[in-house]
Amino acid sequence: MRIGVLTGGGDCPGLNAVIRSVVRKGVATYGHEFVGFRDGWRGPLEGLSRPLGIAEVRGILPRGGTILGSSRTNPFKIDGGVERIKDNLAEQGVDALIAIGGEDTLGVATKLHDLGVQVVGVPKTIDNDLNATDYTFGFDTAVNIAMEAIDRLHTTAESHHRTLVVEVMGRHAGWIALHAGLAGGANVILLPERQFDVDQVAGYVEKRFQHQYAPIVVVAEGAQPLDGQMVLHNQELDSFGHVRLGGIGQWLAEQLEAKTGKEARTVVLGHIQRGGTPTAFDRVLATRLGLHAIDAVHQGDWGKMVAMQGTSIVRVPLIEATRELKTVPLERYTEAEVFFGS
Repeated sequence: MRIGVLTGGGDCPGLNAVIRSVVRKGVATYGHEFVGFRDGWRGPLEGLSRPLGIAEVRGILPRGGTILGSSRTNPFKIDGGVERIKDNLAEQGVDALIAIGGEDTLGVATKLHDLGVQVVGVPKTIDNDLNATDYTFGFDTAVNIAMEAIDRLHTTAESHHRTLVVEVMGRHAGWIALHAGLAGGANVILLPERQFDVDQVAGYVEKRFQHQYAPIVVVAEGAQPLDGQMVLHNQELDSFGHVRLGGIGQWLAEQLEAKTGKEARTVVLGHIQRGGTPTAFDRVLATRLGLHAIDAVHQGDWGKMVAMQGTSIVRVPLIEATRELKTVPLERYTEAEVFFGS
């Protein structure tokens, strides 16, 4: 077969490891041929492709980002988008697609499968919010980056007796905030899944100062106060209908400084969490997912996503993975609350 590979949505560490394992096993074991589509769904939509053989994937295992490029293109928002994809696949002799991405990219893959495109999905997101898989690659790297930042911030916060508010990624799911906050010894963790009381957070901050330590507050970008709305840069939407988040950290720091009388500063980690070399865990997970994805393609098991459940890689229907987001359960958040303010 001639198989197309694409990476869509936000970049994340481990994408290149998937591409590498798909191509290495697909060529060496099955004798398939590959073409890389550039910039997510824009590639098959506009016929943008590049060669993708064993020579092209050598040396990319430790590299962050994606050699194929990415975008948030949604072909279902473009007149005739689906027909253009089908035409371009036929013109380039592509029999099947491996789509590597998160909820939006795999949501498109799910719809295309329903319309007759032969596709297999691989779950990618630093947010770890895809259903039907215990972990997505990129998450472990993002958590480690955030944890290292928090470790460094403890010392400067204590030197200056300041509150430091660390804003991490997480639109609707607070997995990065929860894991990085726990691993980094944060004194308060705020998630999108549960609205927070600013006065209660200020109380935690004051209690921490009473112990002669400076507080670190970790807040996901999508967290909301009890009586407020998401803090937005603007009201513009991307092609999947998402608003651009950010600003909750600065807003919260100003509120805490006013309520406690203690100086507060904000650190927004932003795209630092997405960049750089993947951790060993993410390299191994991404590699295994790629190996199983090409097996699914070779066997013609279309409309499936490869997923990690326990320590096994299994196949699940794409619709099962994209039907709803995997958010942080209340009991997981309750576990962390014992450390708040202490």
